[in-house]
Amino acid sequence: MRFMLLVKATGYTEAGVDHSPEYSDARIAYKRALDMSGVLLANEELQPSWAGMRIGYSSYGSEPKVQAGPFPANQQLIAEYALIDVRTEGEALGWALRMPIPEGLGGFEIELRRVEDRSDDSQDPRVLAMKEDLQNQLSMLRGNPKL
Repeated sequence: MRFMLLVKATGYTEAGVDHSPEYSDARIAYKRALDMSGVLLANEELQPSWAGMRIGYSSYGSEPKVQAGPFPANQQLIAEYALIDVRTEGEALGWALRMPIPEGLGGFEIELRRVEDRSDDSQDPRVLAMKEDLQNQLSMLRGNPKL
């Protein structure tokens, strides 16, 4: 099961305030532990919202409205994320609870969300090739070779 650990932005992350060396070391150790355990798929920090854009649609078929950042930090912005692959939700929660928390910078929030796997194996080229091969074999067995 894949889970995303979404670290919410704060006024400090939006302002680009550097963390303490202790917190930076703790983050590096945490990421290393995720990597060494084999569960880490991705881990990225996002630039503050001043470097981003929002594209909004008021209704289906309407013209997009593009808005340049910055956006207010109270709008549940994301500062960083990690994508992990674990066996259970409990294991994902355990990793989320181990994430280091910066001291002295106000509140800190991590959102844990399971990634929905909607991959359709029927569109996988390998699966399509196997299906075609199976159809050819069935046709030959029925005495109706496919040309």
